[in-house]
Amino acid sequence: MPKMKTHSSAKKRFKVSATGKLTRRQAYQSHNLGAAKSPKRKRAFGHDQAVDETNYKAILRLLGRR
Repeated sequence: MPKMKTHSSAKKRFKVSATGKLTRRQAYQSHNLGAAKSPKRKRAFGHDQAVDETNYKAILRLLGRR
């Protein structure tokens, strides 16, 4: 049976932590960073977010893990 290939875009967007949790980047942080967004909101963009459980299984499959 051939090897499973990792989905290249998923590889760039998600990481698996040491405890096995999936993390992702926060959305809406790439533009309009002036007065439209509060400093508190912009600081929060720096922290990784946990992936929702409803998408967990699909993302693991894209990353080549079963």
